[in-house]
Amino acid sequence: MSGILLAVIGILIFILGYRYYSKFIAEKIFQIDPNYVTPAHRYKDGVDFVPTNKFVLWGHHFSSVAGAAPIVGPAIAVYWGWVPALLWVLLGTVFAAGVHDFGTLVLSVRHKGQSVGTLANKLVGQRAKILFLFIILILVLMVNAVFAWVVTNLFISYPASVLPVFIQIPLAIWIGNAVYKRNKKMLLPSILALAVMYVTAMIASKVSFLQIDLVQYMGGEGATGIFGLGAVSSAFFIWIIILMIYVYIASTLPVWKLLQPRDFINSHQLVLGLALLYLGMVFLNPSVTAPATNPDADISWFPLLFITIACGAISGFHGLVSSGTSSKQLNNETEARFVGYFGAVGEGVLALIAIIAVITFFSSSEEFLATYSSFTDANQMGLGIFVEGAAQLFSGLAIPTDIATTIVSIIVVSFAATSLDTSVRLMRYIIGELGIEYHVPSLSKPHVATSIAVISSAALVLLPEGPKGFGSGGYLLWPLFGTANQLLAGISLLLIAIWLKRLGRNYAVVLIPMIFVMFMTLYAMFQQVVFEWSWIGDDSNTLLFVLGAIIFVFAVWIVLTAFSALSGKIDNPIDKG
Repeated sequence: MSGILLAVIGILIFILGYRYYSKFIAEKIFQIDPNYVTPAHRYKDGVDFVPTNKFVLWGHHFSSVAGAAPIVGPAIAVYWGWVPALLWVLLGTVFAAGVHDFGTLVLSVRHKGQSVGTLANKLVGQRAKILFLFIILILVLMVNAVFAWVVTNLFISYPASVLPVFIQIPLAIWIGNAVYKRNKKMLLPSILALAVMYVTAMIASKVSFLQIDLVQYMGGEGATGIFGLGAVSSAFFIWIIILMIYVYIASTLPVWKLLQPRDFINSHQLVLGLALLYLGMVFLNPSVTAPATNPDADISWFPLLFITIACGAISGFHGLVSSGTSSKQLNNETEARFVGYFGAVGEGVLALIAIIAVITFFSSSEEFLATYSSFTDANQMGLGIFVEGAAQLFSGLAIPTDIATTIVSIIVVSFAATSLDTSVRLMRYIIGELGIEYHVPSLSKPHVATSIAVISSAALVLLPEGPKGFGSGGYLLWPLFGTANQLLAGISLLLIAIWLKRLGRNYAVVLIPMIFVMFMTLYAMFQQVVFEWSWIGDDSNTLLFVLGAIIFVFAVWIVLTAFSALSGKIDNPIDKG
């Protein structure tokens, strides 16, 4: 089968979903009001509440949610065959992710730009709010660890990507000042910044001294680096510290100074990257060599498929971005459909090409099965296979392999880093809310909350010792990231359903995907906590078991309480907008 055919089918489904289904939801379910005064205008402060052009905001939102997860998840899930992975991405995006992202954005806009964690108090009750905030806190902590691990490993594996990525920072700051201080347009400077990045990437791919390879600086693999660690572990440690310093600064600056312009550049980067990948696929016309299904898989796809592919089908982290930062920047409520639902569609398009890049990379089905010989192998090799497979698609445009590999790694790093500092900003908000809740005013101070977020994230990714050695915290947490992420999505959908019911509106379009996601996720989480992680034989199992058990208990508690609210047994006042 041709990869082009799969791409055409997938994109057609996404177009129909956005054109018809999202319009139905906007007009009939959420009843979008163009005259509603959004929080960006009502509470405008120039720091977090900033009315923003819808294309710029879409760029921020899309860049923040489209991290490494919609690449890593699908690249792993094709282990069970490309058919189940593809179906979940297509149907999940249209009927679950779009509804979730759009819904959490509107819900937050109608409630003063508050996060879904805070809204749990209004819709369900105080106890649910506290439990929900703790689940969110654990999730964003894991997001920080996972994406910091991803970025660091890509920097080590593809040192030519480092300089182009770091050049983006001063360019974004320059664009932010030009737009908000001198009223310049953002489009042309962003395209020029992207051109500078890619020219730098091409040069760095060919000129070795522009490749910032910390492993080689320390004498190469096998050499001893700092603190008695090996060269690779030393490089990992240094990159984590540099990343944490960066995200500290990025997450405390006003959004217009770095977050918005950098994300706008990244939105162009992803659109260009996707265009090149799909165009390269057209010229290359690769055949699908991976099997449609894998009957010899060592672990069942049910229900693990639905937590392995989170971002790209549905993701609770998207709701945090929608209600945490995007709702505070929405200029007009009618633009929520474009930012929220179309943002989810954009991520679905990314997940689709991730699947195609992997399943067309191998020369035969036997080679695929030899590489994806077990679920563990799929977890360890998925991201690397995507980078190589995407570079192969670029070759359809006669782009040299080394340059193509560098550009693909830049795309992945840029979006993982974007999600990382957005997540740290969200973690600051949550720590501040918990500080107010428990009467610890110092936690509400931005630099105190950010310091806690950064230090705990660095500790989580650096301290655990696992199968990939020092600094494998992000790798170890990946199985738990998927379950926690989907639980958060299910709970957020449940909150939207409660809100819609109290407004007297049809909430079936939210309730049906919520029941599906919650069932699959709780089933998978119970299966993992009880039958896999409870057999404590190493530190990784202990970490997963403790965190997993806490999240599972909290989630069941919230769901039971929320269903009581949905049935009318709990009736808290809400803002009907």
